[in-house]
Amino acid sequence: MNSLSMTKATYHGEGMPLFKLAFGTGLLALITLGIYRFWAKTRIRRYIWSSTRLDGDAFEYTGTGLEKFLGFLVSVVVLAVYLAIVQLILFAFGLQFIVNPRTNAEVIAQLIVVYSTFFAVLPLLFFASYRAVRYRLARTRFRGIRFGMENAAWAFTWRAVVLLLATIFSLGLLAPLMRFRLEKFRTDRTFYGDTRMTQGGTWTGLYGAMKHIFIGLGMLIAAGLSGVAQIAPLAIVLGLVGYVWLIVGMIYYQVQGFAYLTSHKTLGRDIGFLAEPETGTIIWRYIVGSFQIGLIVAVVGGLLAALAAGMVQGLVSQGPGATPPVGLLVLFAVAYLALLVFVAALALALLTQPILAHMISHISVSNVAALSLIRQRVADKGADAEGFADALDIGGAI
Repeated sequence: MNSLSMTKATYHGEGMPLFKLAFGTGLLALITLGIYRFWAKTRIRRYIWSSTRLDGDAFEYTGTGLEKFLGFLVSVVVLAVYLAIVQLILFAFGLQFIVNPRTNAEVIAQLIVVYSTFFAVLPLLFFASYRAVRYRLARTRFRGIRFGMENAAWAFTWRAVVLLLATIFSLGLLAPLMRFRLEKFRTDRTFYGDTRMTQGGTWTGLYGAMKHIFIGLGMLIAAGLSGVAQIAPLAIVLGLVGYVWLIVGMIYYQVQGFAYLTSHKTLGRDIGFLAEPETGTIIWRYIVGSFQIGLIVAVVGGLLAALAAGMVQGLVSQGPGATPPVGLLVLFAVAYLALLVFVAALALALLTQPILAHMISHISVSNVAALSLIRQRVADKGADAEGFADALDIGGAI
């Protein structure tokens, strides 16, 4: 790919505006008992999409909070009926949820009910993830041309379940196969205007991104063997280093796996992509962002704790039997919830956005001029506005 024809994407979002937006909309969601969160997510997406640019033009997010809210309500009803049917089937086999199991048989029955319910919901998680991506694409525009994805959620779901089972039975060795096949399934059904996107490469090409996972696992195995051989110091060192190495390896796999998959995507026959994110930079930004959040929360939390301690001391001074006013308890409950909203807004501004900015700014597109030849495609129908993703809590912040 000719580097002279490459055009870098850029991100122009800033921390403070995003924090104010996330904190303000988070408080509105708190006041409305969570209802406004659909509009909050929409406003945050509009900010992030509009901050992302390619060749001087910004992306546009056209989704609305109302369609997300309505999609959520419909999905909750469907999920309730589905789970009720699952529980009826289990009950027909003499199994039901027991709050306090007292015998071994009840404990086993409890486990069967819990795991059966989980595996019954598992396909819906994959179904929801596909529909969520499809909805975001249908509500994303660039230069007035919308993205889109074919309606193939159920086909994606059964493939994902089969690939997950293969990954589990292979003890994780086939994880690259699952990641590649699912990404290819989605990509090959994605459009920009009337032009289809294609995923190239091979699933074995992802093994290079797993090298640090293998090194970390090797150290942990060596630590276990050292423990068996009663070489405690070596086992401790290898265990600690291997654990950290494994975590870093997982991050490396996610980042470099994304780079491999993105760099092997094409749009039509003439437009290509190149992703070159730096894992070390992402890890460093995560560490710095976490430290900043921890420091800010420690200061704010310390002030609230000092205030609470003063209130408690005042009650103690009133003598035995003194109880705090109901209004005061409500105030502290609201302050605690507001603190959670504050932390979430900080995480979005100091963690998510810097990492997202790095990923976007390290993506390049070849032959951008060919985008002007692409025409609009008929709008996709049947998107559920991420209702299942919201109901199953896999929608994420953006």
